[in-house]
Amino acid sequence: MATQIYVKSQRNGYLSLWDAVFSLRIRRRFSLWSMKKDPDLEAALHRNRRWIVNNQIKNIVMRCPNQVASVKYLQKKFKTLDLQGKALNWLKKYPCCFVVYLENDEYYCGLTKRMMFLTEEEESVKDMQEPIYAERLTKLLMMSRDQRMNVMKLNELRRNFGFPDDYLLRIVPKYPQIFRVVNHTGRRSSMEIELTAWNPDLAVSAIERMAKKDGREPGFPCSLPPTWVKSWERFEDFNSAPYISPYLGLDGLVDGSKEMDKRTVGVVHELLSLTLWKKASIFKLGHFRRELCLPEKLNVFLLKHPGIFYVSNRYQIYTVLLKEAYNGSELIEKDPLVVVKEKFGELMQEGLHEYNRRHYLLNLEKKRNRGMITPKPEKRRSQSDETSSEQDKEGGDLGGIFDPEERKRFYKVLFDDNAP
Repeated sequence: MATQIYVKSQRNGYLSLWDAVFSLRIRRRFSLWSMKKDPDLEAALHRNRRWIVNNQIKNIVMRCPNQVASVKYLQKKFKTLDLQGKALNWLKKYPCCFVVYLENDEYYCGLTKRMMFLTEEEESVKDMQEPIYAERLTKLLMMSRDQRMNVMKLNELRRNFGFPDDYLLRIVPKYPQIFRVVNHTGRRSSMEIELTAWNPDLAVSAIERMAKKDGREPGFPCSLPPTWVKSWERFEDFNSAPYISPYLGLDGLVDGSKEMDKRTVGVVHELLSLTLWKKASIFKLGHFRRELCLPEKLNVFLLKHPGIFYVSNRYQIYTVLLKEAYNGSELIEKDPLVVVKEKFGELMQEGLHEYNRRHYLLNLEKKRNRGMITPKPEKRRSQSDETSSEQDKEGGDLGGIFDPEERKRFYKVLFDDNAP
């Protein structure tokens, strides 16, 4: 007869040895995604979530004839936006952004005048920023192994970099001396953008640019609490090795070596530096594993560098964020396109506040009609209140000594030698 061994657990009392080992393996498995939560950075991610959804709804409406979409059509698109519930209820929450009206027993959605104005401002900023977008695309191709990238993969992150949806028609043809679209198989999925000319002036990373400005050797900044002694020691050991530019080739680098890890951190850092919000989906970054020579388990790799990157699994969407780019929950340097998009966020919040206030008053009125809320009876004034009121009218208020501000002035004169 086999002897059953039990292990004492602080949470679950006594467990069998097998259950204890299984529980430990599960905890270790999930601890790979654990990182101490930063309330400010989590707030920044939470704030962007609603904006991203409404921006996608705006883009859908703008592509429809006369910039008007039926709510039924938007309801079908809700699944692709990772939303649940009724589209009509969602749209009504943002009256400053969307106009919802009934026509022929069917609901339709358009954009408000203020929303259209912001959309026009956004388009004008994109026109002015086209040379910047061309530079960003050039730098992305310069970091890739063969100076080329798959178009379908790039489309997954185009909005992170600020590229317009039609960048293939709007930007790439304007720079034939830099870009070329190639398709060797004829399939749509194999279409690639290829770099035709290397620009040494752009082969400078954000880390190198900042080091040159400060007059020091290139190195990664670290944002960690002073009590994280072991994490600081690991970071200093990692940062003591020479910096490897993400624009250099892979010659002499071995997988799993410290030099390769240094280059990988540099690549992810530079990628995030090129994005609008200095953040990106880890899953989407994994699409470029072959082109950028990223490790297979990118999530695990990034968690080893908590002083440089912040990893969050909010909304079950694993996101990596560049810690040095934020002061609290606010971006330190904002792209002009980010400024416009923040105006959109403010308009969205204004509409949400208006909707919540209107909803609250409506529910309050319903409760009153049902008799659930009774008006408060007026308090019966006592004779002493009436007497004090009469004294106030006659000026008998003891010199205003019961007024808080007057009392402060009284004590200041009483105890302060320098008071007038």
